[in-house]
Amino acid sequence: MNPQLVQSIQLMALPLQELKFRIQQELERNPALEIAEDPGTTSLEEAVATPEEYEYFENSSDPGFTSSSYDENAGDSKRQFMEGALARPESLQEHLLWQLRLQPISEEEFEIGELLIRNLDENGFDREDPETLVRPENRERLQRMREMIQSFEPVGTCVPEYRASLIVQARLAEDATPNACAILENHLEALEKGRYNEITRKLKITQQALEDEIAFIRTLTPFPGRLYSTEKPTYVIPDLLVTIREGRLVIILNEEEIPVLGIDPFFDALAEDEEQRKDKQVKRFVTTSVKDARWFIHSIQQRNQTLLKVARAVVEFQREFFLRGPKYLMPLTLRDIAGEVGVHEATVSRITTGKYVQTEWGIFELKYFFSNAVSKTSSGGRQFSKEAVKENIREILEQESGDTHLSDQKIAELLLQRGIKIARRTVAKYRRELDISSSYDR
Repeated sequence: MNPQLVQSIQLMALPLQELKFRIQQELERNPALEIAEDPGTTSLEEAVATPEEYEYFENSSDPGFTSSSYDENAGDSKRQFMEGALARPESLQEHLLWQLRLQPISEEEFEIGELLIRNLDENGFDREDPETLVRPENRERLQRMREMIQSFEPVGTCVPEYRASLIVQARLAEDATPNACAILENHLEALEKGRYNEITRKLKITQQALEDEIAFIRTLTPFPGRLYSTEKPTYVIPDLLVTIREGRLVIILNEEEIPVLGIDPFFDALAEDEEQRKDKQVKRFVTTSVKDARWFIHSIQQRNQTLLKVARAVVEFQREFFLRGPKYLMPLTLRDIAGEVGVHEATVSRITTGKYVQTEWGIFELKYFFSNAVSKTSSGGRQFSKEAVKENIREILEQESGDTHLSDQKIAELLLQRGIKIARRTVAKYRRELDISSSYDR
């Protein structure tokens, strides 16, 4: 492949943010390329004089978003909000170290405590065996410092795993029930599997007493470190908007983020100048620069055209999704779209990776709309995609009432009534992918 074709393929795969950066790089590299118009840049005077009638690519996940004109009186409150929004949250290690500094301990004990805290992962659990952090003669101090840190807020960190964390929390809780520690230490597996009679028999307690124990255990936090997670949210800019107007689906390409590129008139003039064309070195430089600039502009146009073609095909295949929601997502493969658009499957894969579409139901990556079919109960029924099945599971679980928590087997039976035939273990897999706990944890 020649360099220009490689460039086209690379631009095809770039998400919107990376494409903007790549355009800036090319503007700096090639003097023949210039920005003819930048839709994303508007002066304050223009913004006040001609406010946008409709903000296509507003943040649909923010119900408080408005596209109002600038208000000088709002300057201070906006600055205060931004200062608060950009403040870095306190990490788990920072929170624990702050508490450690308040303790009346020796310098050696503080150093051991700091080692223990630095050794914790995002859950609050030990990354490495703590005993490997100190010399053998300091093992006794190490144990004292571990017990001290375990009592810090959040309670139950500095342990190897979640069971030990729950036991620490139960041991230190003032409102702990009499048998909570015993259940967590010796009967947790039976509890997770719902073998309640076994627990009441071995602990010699009543069913009501066990229910009280379970109610207390549910107040504990299996991963206490996550309360101080500093994981940053991921922000995406949609490449496309699909909206419903007068009952019709309309696709809009986000051109606000991409500047309109052109050829610098100075280079056009040089190319026509007879005197300059006599200098072979100047002629070669001008010709190459103009040619590269035109190819770059063409590659971006081709990327946008291919993106629109693929989006139109996806919207056509997934019409019910865009009109009625995720539960109606149909099975769709790369081959289906490639055949419709007339390109290779690899091209469809490139153009849908990292590209996002804003819909009435939220913002989705284009790859979200591709999914294999799941078994159906009859030959005449409609097919269901994996994502549609997951949405059905979510809907079933949202309809759980009171103290009744559906098991994975019961969910599989309810799905069968809807024409979806999947095994219990598949239900469990999809439920975990939805980040929904088991019936016991719920």
